[in-house]
Amino acid sequence: MTDVKREIERKYESEGGALPDLTGTAGVAEAVGRGVVTLDATYYDTADRRLAAASLTLRRRTGGEDAGWHLKVPVAPGVRDEIRAPLSDTVPDHLAALVRARVRATPLVPLVRLRSAREVTHLLDARGTLLAEASVDTVTAHLLTGGSGDARSGGGAGAEVHWTEIEVELADGADPRVLDKLDKRLRKAGVRPARSASKLAHALELTGAAPHRPAARRARPVTAGDHVLAYVRAHREALLAHDPGVRRDVPDAVHRMRVATRRLRSTFRSFGTVLDPAVTGPLAAELKWLAGELGADRDQEVLTARLEAALGAVPSALVLGPVRERIAAWSGARHGSAHGHLLAILDSARYLGLLDAVDALLADPPLRGKGARQPGPVLAGAVAKDLRAIDRHLTEALELPPGAGRDTALHEARKKAKRARYAAEAAVPALGRPARRLAKALKKLTGGLGEHQDAVMARRTLRELAAVAHAAGESAFTYGLLYGREEERSARAEARAPELWGKVSGRAAAL
Repeated sequence: MTDVKREIERKYESEGGALPDLTGTAGVAEAVGRGVVTLDATYYDTADRRLAAASLTLRRRTGGEDAGWHLKVPVAPGVRDEIRAPLSDTVPDHLAALVRARVRATPLVPLVRLRSAREVTHLLDARGTLLAEASVDTVTAHLLTGGSGDARSGGGAGAEVHWTEIEVELADGADPRVLDKLDKRLRKAGVRPARSASKLAHALELTGAAPHRPAARRARPVTAGDHVLAYVRAHREALLAHDPGVRRDVPDAVHRMRVATRRLRSTFRSFGTVLDPAVTGPLAAELKWLAGELGADRDQEVLTARLEAALGAVPSALVLGPVRERIAAWSGARHGSAHGHLLAILDSARYLGLLDAVDALLADPPLRGKGARQPGPVLAGAVAKDLRAIDRHLTEALELPPGAGRDTALHEARKKAKRARYAAEAAVPALGRPARRLAKALKKLTGGLGEHQDAVMARRTLRELAAVAHAAGESAFTYGLLYGREEERSARAEARAPELWGKVSGRAAAL
């Protein structure tokens, strides 16, 4: 059994070990001491600190009201989701799965033991409502696992450090501005924000066991290869970052992970003059497989939302039969099946092997001759090639008669437009405003063609639902009404495509 708590907090260094008076600030009418709690936590990670490098913390803690296993996943600066599980002797399977993309086959081992004496103060408003919890933590950290064998990894097992810090955590449902006002008061009292985002990070820094970072990269990419690899690196990280959200079924996580996957694949296909296709080709094929698996769930989300919105726009007098219920049942059954299948994919050797292959490419990039050249002409040439492919596919599609063949051809044109958009995005740091404007125009084109494809998929689903309803003796009238409206939306999207392509062409001329 697990549960999730959204944690919004600020951390501060505390040399004196005392909490300044916070009454009268941010609506705090009373500061009530709650005594001292003893906490004992063991943090787990790989020997080479993969979780710490990704700002993830996994711990087993006793003491306090929330004893158990905690996995903290960063959401935004100062905001983390704390995913909890009951106490056990080993890492719970559910939490181990959430970090699998990071650790893969590498074992999790006890890394640091943190013992804290926590003096807790509740900050209450005039009604006695909890606004925030402030604590002064006196911490002893004991390093359990030393360096990973890399001579550059500091820290030896047995190292011990001590410090005191102040932590202010927003109460559930409280206004986040409370923390901003308390922050000003604490700074005025001479309390400095903590330099580390977590106790674990601080312990590793003090013991010299912080995770090894790759050799410092150039502040700004110089060559064409630098720019392409920077884009690959960013979306490799995005893919890994969204993996836990997909496993947890967090809204929009599948979409974001799928986009990262597509961007990686498109980069390999667009920049074949920079990265050797003999190496990236097989990897692009695996990324296509992963995007397809992610698409089964994502397409379901999009289509369900579209059908529900369309039905909501129909006057109630024209909704004949249990249409809403049938859409909900169809969506629920398909989503449950798709998500279960997707979890199996994310635990598969094939997926983990794909992640290893991306890492191997970044560690030893298969650069071709143009990778060492100035980025402008090389990246602009790659984008121009992608634009020519759009022109060819879109022209051929619009010359076809209405029907399934035209629908398929427009979908292919959309894929080419997405690839060109991602290539333009990768070129923005080198080419600046022209590439940025081109990417925006391509985004509008892909959006218009995406509207057409969504209408095609909605019509297909409505035909299926109408057939089921008819077989059950229900009216199929509303499904037909919705089908007709989707035909109109599809026709409007087709009619607008030449205009959107014209704007892309105009932006391309300035590249």
